[in-house]
Amino acid sequence: MSDATSNSDTRARPRRWTIFAAGLLLLALALVVIYTSRAAFFSPLALVVVAAIGLAALLLQLRLRQDVGRIRAPFWLNVLGLTCAIAAIFSDTLHLSPRAFQSIALGAVTCFGISGIVVLHALRKPRK
Repeated sequence: MSDATSNSDTRARPRRWTIFAAGLLLLALALVVIYTSRAAFFSPLALVVVAAIGLAALLLQLRLRQDVGRIRAPFWLNVLGLTCAIAAIFSDTLHLSPRAFQSIALGAVTCFGISGIVVLHALRKPRK
């Protein structure tokens, strides 16, 4: 009887943290959607924020799961995406043209998207 309870405790504990982290990230995404006007969603910067939250959710899921082994996101791609996102945020300070701003924001979303695809592909790959 005690073995059955100890097995259920070890399985429930990692799942609880995963669900808690997913709930926090959903809350962050909900706050972005609720407190952003409709016109702002046509901004490339809003896409960068949503893509960054999605990638953070995926990376946090990877960190909290115990059964995935050694799957890593491409570090250089995440750094490039983060650099593009920071440049897009400070595009007014850097005196970038609207076309350059949109290109940099698209670059950030693309980097975050490709990084997410790489991680999801590694998660779906059968383990030996």
